[in-house]
Order: sequence, then C-alpha cells, then structure tokens
Amino acid sequence: MTDDSSLTVTRRALLLGFAATTIAAAPTFTQAAGFLRGAGDIRRLRMSSPRTGEQIDTIYWIEGEYIKDAVREINLFMRDWRTNDIHNIDLRTIDIMAAAHNLMDVNEPYMLLSGYRSPKTNAMLRARSGGVAKNSRHLRGQAADLRLNSRSVSQMYRAAVSCRGGGVGRYSGSNFVHMDCGPVRSWGR
Repeated sequence: MTDDSSLTVTRRALLLGFAATTIAAAPTFTQAAGFLRGAGDIRRLRMSSPRTGEQIDTIYWIEGEYIKDAVREINLFMRDWRTNDIHNIDLRTIDIMAAAHNLMDVNEPYMLLSGYRSPKTNAMLRARSGGVAKNSRHLRGQAADLRLNSRSVSQMYRAAVSCRGGGVGRYSGSNFVHMDCGPVRSWGR
C-alpha cells in the first residue's frame, strides 16, 4: 500500500500556485456585500498612478488571509507622492476598492489620484481648496480618490455605495470618486 499523504495537494497550495502564475482565474463577484464578507477565494487590486507613472496589479488576499508582501506593495503604491511618506492603508478601504471594481466588471485599472496624505500635503491642499477636510481619512490611510476612463463617476459611485462598506463621495466636476472605510455615508453630485 502506498502512503498518499506526501502526494496530497491542499486547496490552499494549489491556489497559491495558480496565483503566482496567473491572475486570469480570479472570479468576478456579483454582490459586493458577499465579497466583503469573504465570499471569494481571491481578491485583486489594479491601479495606476498618473503622478508617479507606476502601476500595480496584485492579488492581496487568498482564502481569508491577506498576503503581507502584497499589502506592503499597496501601501508603497498609495504613498503620499509629494513627500514619499508611506502609511499603512486600512485593509477595509482596499477591500471596498476591490469589491467596487469587481462590481463594475472592468479590466481597466483604477487611476489613483490620492491615497495616503501626509499632514503637510493635506494642509497644502486645504489652503488651495475648500473641499479638503481638516481631519481627512486620507491622513489615516483610510481613503482613496479614484477614476476610471471606461466608467462614469456615477457608475463608480453606485458600485462603491452598493458595497455599504464606508463613505463614498461623487466629484463629477473633477471626475473622481472618493472611497473610504469610515461610517457608511454618501455625498456629492
């Protein structure tokens, strides 16, 4: 009789192997609420930064566990590009962004306009514009301002609101949507 225990491949090991070689198998979720509760096996985030020219396309969560290296990569990508200050991005915000992206059934990466903001950057932006909060969630790594060329601000807004995971702001005049992991609320035109 052969001992098959050394030949057994766990589902987790198989998924990790697939994740390392391809991201095409990532499922599309039809309901953000289920996605945020962990209904999916894989979570992926794709973004580009017009400020730095950088791009990110990473699987950051597999079967209930965040991948530390991928989360660190997201933290670096979402840094304050003006000061290069890096802050831990709240995992809830990352999940909301990923869930909304999946709901829109789009392959285009988000264009990240603003992720983490240092106090210095937030103060400078407040001096230039009345629309920047003094205690912005950007200061805590809990918010992102995002754009998609292939989807309207209204489409992005509706997808993010349907996640019911935090705050969603519609900025049609500036062509972006704000997503954060604060209390569930929405605003803007």
